[in-house]
Amino acid sequence: MAETDIRNDWTVAEIEGLFALPFNDLLFRAQTIHREHFDANQVQVSTLLSIKTGACPEDCGYCSQSSKYDTGLEREKLLPLDEVIAAAEAAKAKGSTRFCMGAAWRNPTDKNLDKVIDMIQAVRGLGMETCVTLGMLSGPQAERLKDAGLDYYNHNLDTSPEFYGNVITTRTFQDRIDTLEHVRGAGINVCSGGILGMGESARDRASMLRSLANMPQHPESVPINMLVQVEGTPMYGADQIDALDFVRTIAVARILMPKSYVRLSAGRTEMSDEQQALCFLAGANSMFYGERLLTTDNPDADHDQQLFARLGINMETRPLASDAKACCGS
Repeated sequence: MAETDIRNDWTVAEIEGLFALPFNDLLFRAQTIHREHFDANQVQVSTLLSIKTGACPEDCGYCSQSSKYDTGLEREKLLPLDEVIAAAEAAKAKGSTRFCMGAAWRNPTDKNLDKVIDMIQAVRGLGMETCVTLGMLSGPQAERLKDAGLDYYNHNLDTSPEFYGNVITTRTFQDRIDTLEHVRGAGINVCSGGILGMGESARDRASMLRSLANMPQHPESVPINMLVQVEGTPMYGADQIDALDFVRTIAVARILMPKSYVRLSAGRTEMSDEQQALCFLAGANSMFYGERLLTTDNPDADHDQQLFARLGINMETRPLASDAKACCGS
């Protein structure tokens, strides 16, 4: 079987055509492509920690951490280094290979960055991959993070460029693209995906995936989130995305970005084990592990291990991204 061509020239119409395939045909195509590049029964596991919670000046309509909304979330200062190290050690003991740290900033100051760099270096010293999500970055800031040994930077597109203004007004879609270009230019692996269930149309989902797949180089990691509705935010009360439509989105992401890790992210507490199993069949091969994702609940690690055992799935173990031989799999 010839290896699937890597494309960066998809049209929205082509992607809509994938979404329109019969469900079995779509999953068969996605699983076939998945097996060309990955072990079909192996999942990479990451843990996410909020290192600075609340008081974000952005108005992202889904986010409990925005200072614009009254969600009852308490504002917290940046966590001390020893607490971050302890959390990373606990995550590693549970099987996580990557430790992700998120701070509720529009963009970090250079002083903020100094403290985060200490965290990156400490976590990397434990033998774990590192990822941070800190908001918008300048080119020089991205270079500093690369010099510190950062493996991944997360900056989600969230939704399509067409629907973006319905979700966020305090920054533009292009601002997100600019940050990702700074990250890529510094030689850091890109982690970028989106959120489903915010009131977007099926065409918006296709357009969002097109924006990711048509980047000059596909993101190494593509988190697909299901909206976790938080009372007090504008997105609270939105119609939930159909479970099979979510699975379809995973499958289309796999087809469009064959060598990327496609990650089940926020919203897994609302998914049945059966839906998650279908997501793995559709090509998801990464997930967040642990009881919290920043400020929202997540299934506990014990439950996930039980699910893996039922499905015959193994947790991936591998070298640090910067030490791996192949960039596409890092």
